[in-house]
Amino acid sequence: MSSLRIVVIGGGAAGFFGAITAAETFPDATITILEKSRTVLNKVRISGGGRCNVTHACFDNKKLVRYYPRGEKPLRTLLNQFDATATVRWFDEHGVTLKTEADGRMFPSTNTSETIVTCLMATARRLGIQIRTSCGVSTLTHTTTDKGQSQWQLTLLTDEVIQADRLLIATGGYPQAASYTWMPSQTEPLISPVPSLFTFNVPESYLLPLAGVSVSDAGVSIQGTKQEQRGPLLLTHWGFSGPAVLRLSAWAARELAAMDYRFTLRINWTPTLNENQLRNMLQEFRQQNGRKQVASQNPFGLPNRLWQLFVSESGMTDSQRWADLPAKPLNRLVERLTNSQFQVVGKTTFKDEFVTCGGISIDSLNPQTLESKAHPGLFFAGEVLDIDGITGGFNFQNAWTTGYVAGRHIGQ
Repeated sequence: MSSLRIVVIGGGAAGFFGAITAAETFPDATITILEKSRTVLNKVRISGGGRCNVTHACFDNKKLVRYYPRGEKPLRTLLNQFDATATVRWFDEHGVTLKTEADGRMFPSTNTSETIVTCLMATARRLGIQIRTSCGVSTLTHTTTDKGQSQWQLTLLTDEVIQADRLLIATGGYPQAASYTWMPSQTEPLISPVPSLFTFNVPESYLLPLAGVSVSDAGVSIQGTKQEQRGPLLLTHWGFSGPAVLRLSAWAARELAAMDYRFTLRINWTPTLNENQLRNMLQEFRQQNGRKQVASQNPFGLPNRLWQLFVSESGMTDSQRWADLPAKPLNRLVERLTNSQFQVVGKTTFKDEFVTCGGISIDSLNPQTLESKAHPGLFFAGEVLDIDGITGGFNFQNAWTTGYVAGRHIGQ
C-alpha cells in the first residue's frame, strides 16, 4: 500500500511548520513543499531587520489574542493546541534559544534570522521532506477515488502534474491571496484581502526635515473614525512610522482601504494631557520661566528639534520669551501639541513586513483542524487565513500555531 502523499503549497513559515509537524506526526507519509520562488523562507529572512521576531513573550492566551485585529475568536481555540509557550519549547528542543527584549519581542539569541532558517531547513531535511523551489501551481483539480477518498491533481507552471492525497495551502497573504486563479472556483470563501501594517505617506508634512526623530509616546487617530492608537512614533522622510502608526494601520486596515489611503491623521504629542490640562501646565510653566526663551525650554520631554519646530510653526521667533508670549501663538502651540493634523495620501510598506487583512474565511474550515468543511483533505495555514496580528512577533506566532494545527491533523 502506497504511503499518504501530502503536498504543501508555500515554502514560508507556516508551510514549513505544517510540513514538519505532519512529518513528525505521520512518519510514513511522503511530504513535498512546493515554493513558487527560487528560495524558501524569504519572509523569515528579512523579518525583524534580519533578526526574525519569532514570537512575543505573552504566555497568557487570553491576552495574546487581543493583539490580533482579525482572528481573535478562532485563535482562542487554536492556541490551545500550540501557543507561544509551545513555540519557545519547540525551538529550544531543536537547538535554538530565544531571548526576550524589553518590549516583549522574542528573537534567536544569535540575533540573526539565519538561525531560524537553518533550523527549519535542517529539520525538514532530516525528516525526509522534499523541498522544491521554482514550482508555481497553475491549476488545482479535486477528484474522488472509487472508494470515495479525496485526491488533488496539481498542474505546475512547467506543465508537470503532481498527485496528492492531502493538501496544505500556506501561500501567504497580500497580494498573492488576490490572485488565486489556479484555485477551483468557489473552493473556499475568500474575504477580500487588503494590506495591513504599513506606514503613512505625508508628502506635504512640515516635519519631513526631521526624518529619524522619534517620540516615545504619542496618540494617533484617523479623523472621522473611532480608530486610535498610542505608542512610539517615528518621523520619516516620507511621513510617519513606528509602532503607533503600524498598529493604527492594522486595526483600521479596511477603513483605510475604503478611503484609498487618503485621510486626515491626527496626532496628540502629549497623550497624557488633554487640551485644558496642557494649557494650564503651559501657563504654570510660563509663570516660573518667564525670562527664558520658549524655544530653549521644552517642558514635555519632546525631542528638542521637534519642539523648536513646533515653536517656529506656531509663529514665535527664537528669541521669544515665555513672559512676553502673546495669546495667539500660545493657542497655536497648544493646538499643535494636542491636535496636529496631517493629510495622508498613501501608504508605504514597512521593510517588506506588511501582512494581510483578509483571506480564507475561518468559518469555512473546521476550527479544530483547519480542514475545509466542503473539501476533505484540503487544509489552510498562515497568512492565507483571515487572521492577522500587529507587529511584534504575533504574525509569526499565527504561522507556527496554524501550521502546527494543520500538520497535526492532515494525515488523519
